Amino acid sequence: MRIGIVILPDQRWSVAAERWRRAEEYGFDHAWTYDHLGWRDLADGPWFDAVPTLTAAATVTSRIKLGTYVASPNFRHPVHFAREVTALDDISGGRLLLGIGAGGTGFDSAVLGEPELTPRRRVDRFAEFVDLLGTILTNPATTWNGEWYRAVDARSIPGPVQQPRPPFILAANAPRMLALAARHGDGWVTTGPQADDAESWWRAVGEIVARFEEAMTAAGRPLDAIPRYLNLDSSPVYSMTSVDAFTDAAGRAAALGFTDAITHWPRASSWYAGDEKVLESVAARLPRLPAGN
Repeated sequence: MRIGIVILPDQRWSVAAERWRRAEEYGFDHAWTYDHLGWRDLADGPWFDAVPTLTAAATVTSRIKLGTYVASPNFRHPVHFAREVTALDDISGGRLLLGIGAGGTGFDSAVLGEPELTPRRRVDRFAEFVDLLGTILTNPATTWNGEWYRAVDARSIPGPVQQPRPPFILAANAPRMLALAARHGDGWVTTGPQADDAESWWRAVGEIVARFEEAMTAAGRPLDAIPRYLNLDSSPVYSMTSVDAFTDAAGRAAALGFTDAITHWPRASSWYAGDEKVLESVAARLPRLPAGN
């Protein structure tokens, strides 16, 4: 079981830089930040963009994988985003994990003043987003005339460090998104559904895993073809509440077949409120990353 951690982009870099350094020193396998223009009620407070945050994180770390959690078409266009992805992969020395999803409702979908899309249309847009982004990243020049996007001789030189491109970790819960993740994903990440209690959430996650495996079989891919990531903190019980809570959650994720579990850096209040001493205790149980990994 590999363990990752999300560091929300809600602190000035003078504070955040040390968290990214510590994430690597603690031995986490990957570290992520939210890719939103604003998130829930935290949109009213400090918030920084994911791309420059990960760029800065790449300069203060050397081994840990770095990821977007998760980029979406709500405000990103594949042509420009491909340039950002190429730069991030280069600056990090090929450590980028590209988490991408369809984009939901809320601040990101409203702030640009565009009409809200139905779930079906968001998935339609996402399918083209993934297709075009992958095409641009793997070709020196791309012209595209689709339903959602246009591109005219979009360049991708010199191309990513990771070949043929950084891994696409597709976020999916619902059937159509699971099918896309099974067909096109280099990894799958899920939050599970909303639930009133932890046991209900874990049961529902197990059901989603079963549907994902059906989608993998339908796509003609082995069940172990790609890594599976679970956001532990979509559960009603925050995984960093205690060492026991984290150990239990990680163990249950492994039992369901997840290869990777993702927790969140404790915050002083509100979402993911917790004590950094718990994080330190959890980290003491993590294996250290080997040099040069």
